Amino acid sequence: MALNADKYLPIDDTSVPTGELADVAGTPFDFREPHAIGERIGALKQEPHKTKGYDHCYVIRRRGDGLELAARVKEPTSGRVMEVYTTEPGVQLYCGNFLGGGAGEGGFKQHEGFCLETQHYPDSPNKPDFPSAVLRPGQTYRSTTLHRFSVDK
Repeated sequence: MALNADKYLPIDDTSVPTGELADVAGTPFDFREPHAIGERIGALKQEPHKTKGYDHCYVIRRRGDGLELAARVKEPTSGRVMEVYTTEPGVQLYCGNFLGGGAGEGGFKQHEGFCLETQHYPDSPNKPDFPSAVLRPGQTYRSTTLHRFSVDK
């Protein structure tokens, strides 16, 4: 997977962003070049991160207001590719940190799946330096996310 992001939002013990925009360089959060999602996930369980895995918002590197590539994921065996484009400022990477393999979870165990959720930064109303997520009466909210699927052998 590759993410079009130079920064991510560190989280506190309750998984709420701290308000900092941290550089991904030199961390297990760096997906600027493609990496297998599970390749460095173990490092997140240790200090200074102490999380169960990825559940972090990435700040999309933008060139304008339109659709921007947020993520590109390639399944190596089949060559299936998913690209995610969005007008949102962030993309949340979540990797099934709390899955336990039960029937209500589709039988999936921890880290056996992932989600890419385009969004505004979590907790934006409480973080004045984050892009505003406030919608005033009479305003219209518009957002576009495009998933493009292909095969790359």
